[in-house]
Amino acid sequence: MKELDDLNLPEDVKYTKDHEWAKQTGDTIRIGINDYAQDQLGEIVFVEMPEVGDTFSKEDEFGSVESVKAVSEMYIPISGEIVAVNEALEDAPELVNQSCYDEGWIIEVKPDDLSELDELMDKGAYFDMLKG
Repeated sequence: MKELDDLNLPEDVKYTKDHEWAKQTGDTIRIGINDYAQDQLGEIVFVEMPEVGDTFSKEDEFGSVESVKAVSEMYIPISGEIVAVNEALEDAPELVNQSCYDEGWIIEVKPDDLSELDELMDKGAYFDMLKG
C-alpha cells in the first residue's frame, strides 16, 4: 500500500469522507473512487453501477466496488440524475486501479443543486482527514 505522501490527489477534484471524488465537467459532475480507496481495496474485479436515469440524494449508496479483498459500497457526493456510466468498467474494472480519475471514472451526474459540490473537501482538507 502507498504511503500518504505517495497518493495521487489532484487539486481539481473534491473529496468525500467515504473516499469518492467529484469533478465538474461542464454541466455534469463526474464521480469515482479516489487513489486512497483503490489502493486500500487492492485489485478491483467488479464495479456495480446504477442505470442511466436513476436519481439519488446526496450520500445515498449508488453502487459498489468489489476487489479480491472486499466489497465496498459507494456513496454519491451530490444529489442528481445519472446521465452516464463508465461502460468500459464492465469489461475492464481494473481501470479503476490504473487510472481512477481518468479512464476509471464511474458515473456522471446532472446535479440537482450545484452548491452541494462546495460542501465537499478540497485536497488539503481530505489529506488532513487521512492523516487523522
